[in-house]
Amino acid sequence: MDLIPSFSVDHTRIVPGIFISRQDKLGDHVITTYDVRVTRPNREPAVDVSAMHSLEHVIATYLRNEPQWKDEIIYWGPMGCLTGFYLILKGNRPSKEIFNLLLNAFRSVENYEEVPGATAENCGNYLLHNLNMAKWYAARFADYLEANADKSETFEYPKTTRLVTDKGLNFYDS
Repeated sequence: MDLIPSFSVDHTRIVPGIFISRQDKLGDHVITTYDVRVTRPNREPAVDVSAMHSLEHVIATYLRNEPQWKDEIIYWGPMGCLTGFYLILKGNRPSKEIFNLLLNAFRSVENYEEVPGATAENCGNYLLHNLNMAKWYAARFADYLEANADKSETFEYPKTTRLVTDKGLNFYDS
């Protein structure tokens, strides 16, 4: 069975940043899935699950209320590996074009005094939140983005090398 494209990226070389994960056509429209990588996979600890949950709520609220972008947002949610998020937008913008949107979204976390929708009526696990830790991760990521805004590695997946198949196992040979 072939690996799906997102499993074909060398996760030992990904750094925090904003990457195009995939683009899909829906009728006449293109939607783009962005990999918003907050930590270095397999080299840094995953984001604390309660902080990740809070970031999901806060940033989803920001994105879906941002006047210039709210009609473009399809989805915002955490990766299962807890090293980042997926953002799905209408259109096919390069990663750099959404830089300010995401920088502002992560900077906005500092202004929240409570997590939106963190009640038993609004959330499937309302006790699993940590806004203070979410603020720490958000500031760390926003600082990183600002410090690395001119680097291609912040916006482009690491180049992969040829795929080698041996006895049904796929791996990259460097």
